Amino acid sequence: MREMVEAVSAVEGRLRRRLRELVEVESPSDDSAAVNRANDLVVEWAAEMGAAVVRHPGGAGGAGDGKFGDVLEIRFGAASEQRPVLVLGHLDTVWPMGTLATMPWREVEAEDGVRLLGPGVLDMKAGVVMALEAVAAVREVKGELPRAVTLLLNPDEEAGSEVSREHTERLALESAAVLVLEPAQGLAYKTARKGVGHFELRVEGVAAHAGVDFASGHSAVLEMAGMVEEISSWTDLGHGRTVNVGVIAGGTRSNVIAAACRAEIDVRVTTMEDAARVEALFRGLRTRDVACKLRVEGGINRPPMERSEGTVALFKRAQVLAAEIGIDLQEAATGGGSDGNFTAALGVPTLDGMGAVGGGAHAAHEYVLAGHLVERTAMIAGMLQAEL
Repeated sequence: MREMVEAVSAVEGRLRRRLRELVEVESPSDDSAAVNRANDLVVEWAAEMGAAVVRHPGGAGGAGDGKFGDVLEIRFGAASEQRPVLVLGHLDTVWPMGTLATMPWREVEAEDGVRLLGPGVLDMKAGVVMALEAVAAVREVKGELPRAVTLLLNPDEEAGSEVSREHTERLALESAAVLVLEPAQGLAYKTARKGVGHFELRVEGVAAHAGVDFASGHSAVLEMAGMVEEISSWTDLGHGRTVNVGVIAGGTRSNVIAAACRAEIDVRVTTMEDAARVEALFRGLRTRDVACKLRVEGGINRPPMERSEGTVALFKRAQVLAAEIGIDLQEAATGGGSDGNFTAALGVPTLDGMGAVGGGAHAAHEYVLAGHLVERTAMIAGMLQAEL
């Protein structure tokens, strides 16, 4: 591992320059042209490394209608016939175009070291650049990759992976293991993530004049209020389940019995069994007022990443490598989802949180700690050449 650290240290300047360059190509999920400009930059770097690149059209259902940017599949070959490793990331960010004007690239001295700031720097443009430099480091130290590496960069992870999921799952099933470039959890790698669900309830009531004809009305708002109370009772912190009614909208005027109301609900679960249980609870909802009608939409869109034997084995391998360079690597679980949820649910060993160390993801102070870039990139390199 010391050789890997030295190889990455030798190109640290390039790593940081490329990170700035990529951050300054803004790439919000909902701007396909912007994401494709980020794709163009990464393709340029990959081509310099001799990689084979496939750009899958990013339209809905892969139709290329421009809803999202392209899904970028970058393959680094090897002489070995071992199954490849899939390195998984995304190039889209939550930040709208123009954010650089108020969140420019900055390098700031802080108590915890130099912080690199800018939109998407932590989540997860640093991880993308780190992956490329990790491949370069293995080649520098070993002469060639011991097994093929597929780097998949998705354009829609922050928007639910509507288009990219099929490519993620296809490539995962071809691979021996999946390494996910999402940020670390503090200093830890992630061996478990909650599953994520989004449900929308729509209640249709009967409108009436609230003063003249109150008894003829059937309030969709009143009906929804009862449902919100019931749904919220499904939260079970002891089992890691949360059900959050985050948005409610209904009615037109205070003197009109509300004819319509809708609610948006976020659900987090830790196991596939609980995911099925929550789905059944939502499908079993009924109105108390028979004059009101209910429509339930949505579901669990990211299965939980459960702490499997395969993932634990990957983590323990990483822990040994980390110890060789003086890092006491720990594991963590998180309530957020990633594309690693999809691969873990397929039974493919998946280790997450292998990207940058920093803080403030999705916040205006988003940053990467520059002092950890070399060692964390070396860790990716170590895993690419390890026996898995």
